[in-house]
Amino acid sequence: MKWIEIKVIFNYPAKELATELISNIFYELKLKGVVVEDSEVKPVKELENSDDIKQADITVIGYIPDNNQSRKHLETIREKLSGLEKEFGIVSKIICRKIDEQDWSESWKEFFHPIKITPKIVIKPSWQDYHSNVDDVVIEIDPGMAFGTGTHPTTALCISMIEKYIKKGDKFLDIGTGSGILMIVAAKLNAQKVCGIDNDSIAIDIARKNLLLNGIKNKNFKVMTGNLADKVNDKFDLVVANILTETIMSLLDSVKNVLKKNSVFICSGIIEKNKNRVVEKMVASGFEIADIQKQEEWVSIAGIL
Repeated sequence: MKWIEIKVIFNYPAKELATELISNIFYELKLKGVVVEDSEVKPVKELENSDDIKQADITVIGYIPDNNQSRKHLETIREKLSGLEKEFGIVSKIICRKIDEQDWSESWKEFFHPIKITPKIVIKPSWQDYHSNVDDVVIEIDPGMAFGTGTHPTTALCISMIEKYIKKGDKFLDIGTGSGILMIVAAKLNAQKVCGIDNDSIAIDIARKNLLLNGIKNKNFKVMTGNLADKVNDKFDLVVANILTETIMSLLDSVKNVLKKNSVFICSGIIEKNKNRVVEKMVASGFEIADIQKQEEWVSIAGIL
């Protein structure tokens, strides 16, 4: 299959806000494989020399199918970027090229290195070696055309929250599972059963492969295609949603249906300016706010039902 790679390059003081706004352009068009190249993301091998890392332009890369809708998608992306420049002053430039899917799957790998998310949890690409310490929990990921390498602050915040709140034997649900990375973290931290749902069938296939890659047995996980938690008929001890703010606001109307009594709901993907909106709706929906964590301009919120 042929794809068109669209690189949106920018340099803006509030980089996380700009990254979310530009990434959302791709997500709203239901496009695949959004990747962020940021020189400030620190691989494990560079953590001790972080002073050597200098700020540079940030690139948000998205992929659109090379078909009869390509021109329309490009025009929409250009219009929305123009709107961001007018509203926020985010000046960007676009570089496009045609690419085979195999070429795509190889080209971005140079930007994904082993990274230590917490003192205990390490995310590593499946194609790289990592010499782990005795206490390390190592997660191998090959995200393919799905969101979730662990390097984005929203994913890192979720991982930190899962590590804090999960208990041995818990049933775990990830809404918008992407690469399956959060399911794998929960399974490695002794969840009894992990489930994931995503509206992208490609992501579901990738999540299944990553779960098996990490030694998670078929009987201990379930992945399904669906919209939010609409197809979920079970109840869980811990539910996580690392998705967009507006989608979280919608999910809060029904997420209680899949939560046990005294269970925990963790939501991430929220820029700081939207924090109060989400907190207010969580409280109005019956949640007690247990924790709010922040990384850069992103927040993750944990509530107990």
